[in-house]
Amino acid sequence: MASVFGRNIRVSVFGQSHAPAVGVVVDGLPAGFAPDMDKLRALMKRRRPGQNLLSTQRAEADLFEVLSGLADGRLCGAPLCMVIRNGDTRPGDYRELKTKPRPGHADYPAGVKYGGFQDTAGGGHFSGRLTAPLCLAGGIALQLLEAEGIRIGAHVRRIEGVEDEPFDPLAPQLDRLSEGYVRVLDERAGKEMEAAIDRARLDMDSVGGIVECAVTGLPVGMGGPMFEGVENVISSAVFGIPAIRGIEFGAGFAAAAMRGSLHNDPFAFRDGRVVTLSNNHGGVLGGLTTGMPLIFRVAVKPTASIFLEQRTVDLSEGTDSSLSLKGRHDPCIVPRAVPVVEAVTALAVYDLYLEHLKEKKIWS
Repeated sequence: MASVFGRNIRVSVFGQSHAPAVGVVVDGLPAGFAPDMDKLRALMKRRRPGQNLLSTQRAEADLFEVLSGLADGRLCGAPLCMVIRNGDTRPGDYRELKTKPRPGHADYPAGVKYGGFQDTAGGGHFSGRLTAPLCLAGGIALQLLEAEGIRIGAHVRRIEGVEDEPFDPLAPQLDRLSEGYVRVLDERAGKEMEAAIDRARLDMDSVGGIVECAVTGLPVGMGGPMFEGVENVISSAVFGIPAIRGIEFGAGFAAAAMRGSLHNDPFAFRDGRVVTLSNNHGGVLGGLTTGMPLIFRVAVKPTASIFLEQRTVDLSEGTDSSLSLKGRHDPCIVPRAVPVVEAVTALAVYDLYLEHLKEKKIWS
């Protein structure tokens, strides 16, 4: 199924943007663990819409309910089911989209695939609204990993030419990440990014950007060759986020312009363990973790929903047409994508970690 992820844990996302609710079911979580609900609420707040003029004005509190999977505040072994009720819905804003597909959206191919019966309101099941339950599931995985000494953090690396400083590839500065709307290492860059987003908003347009993510504390040898590599699993999860257009690990595409003598990371002993003196490989070799920080970046496209008039077609008339959108939309979804990238990375890494423990006969 398209909306199910995982091998050792199974994550199933359900709901639509303007339906009564969105939610997630997670099976395979360890019984006895007590999730910190305040931490989970804090993660949800970072992703929440309507925070300021730089995000969509859809007013959703993103309060969640746990329907099953907890007993006395601890995971009890039953599937964990969590839902978020949609409150500020306006399906009427999207009626025209049944016959006039939005450029940059899934409206047209989804209409063909589902015979015109798909929910077009806010994108239906293709909406970024579905990243809210992803954050719920990933928020639990983040806490489970942290209990094992594995940390995950992400920041906005670039928006419209404005760059934050990169993570140190040998020692990512996770403790320096800011708490503002645009999460960065350099708060001055964050303010400049906010100004760039606001300019796009005033132009009734949108901008994209790059999110950089780091994972520390990983064991050596986690993952597998070929189709079960760490990059494969993480990429599969990350592309579950709407608007992701690309991903690169370590030096990424820049490696194509490097010689092997420069790209290869020398091995050395430090404090009794093997490390590399650089990290162009981004913490993964042959699909396996090396024990170095796992570093990757994702490209987020400009928000497809913009208020400028755009060319489209009228499917009912069989003619070219134009479309002016209604509704509430982010001029840039990159800041709100940061916690989602952390969440889906946690789901992928936790699934890989359980497989690693199973291979080591620590967990079965």
